[in-house]
Amino acid sequence: MLGRLNHVAIAVPDLEAAARKYRHVLGANVSEPQALPEHGVTVIFVELENTKTELLEPLGENSPIAAFLAKNPSGGMHHMCYEVEDIIAARDALKSEGVRVLGDGEPKTGAHGKPVLFLHPKDFDGTLIELEQV
Repeated sequence: MLGRLNHVAIAVPDLEAAARKYRHVLGANVSEPQALPEHGVTVIFVELENTKTELLEPLGENSPIAAFLAKNPSGGMHHMCYEVEDIIAARDALKSEGVRVLGDGEPKTGAHGKPVLFLHPKDFDGTLIELEQV
């Protein structure tokens, strides 16, 4: 079911400062910020040869990232994103195994313009999992 690792997401309290560190200290190629109101975040991607790192900060006070940063003020790993060929087939197979899909269970459009779903972290050893259709 799972394809390759698409990205690891890190919640940060200051997106501009984090981007600066990746760009200037680590010499990485960093994208421009992208606001995703539907998800309550602003993101940038650190482009790597074999995957990406997503840096995200809250967009608005109701952002789920705001709650994460309230518990982890310095930031930290938020989720891992895996690619799947058919997100609906993956969702249905996972639900049949008792996995909880967050939200209303319907895919939303993610930062790459592709359908995404999130799986409950309690079903995956404390790790929030994002699935992205490729």
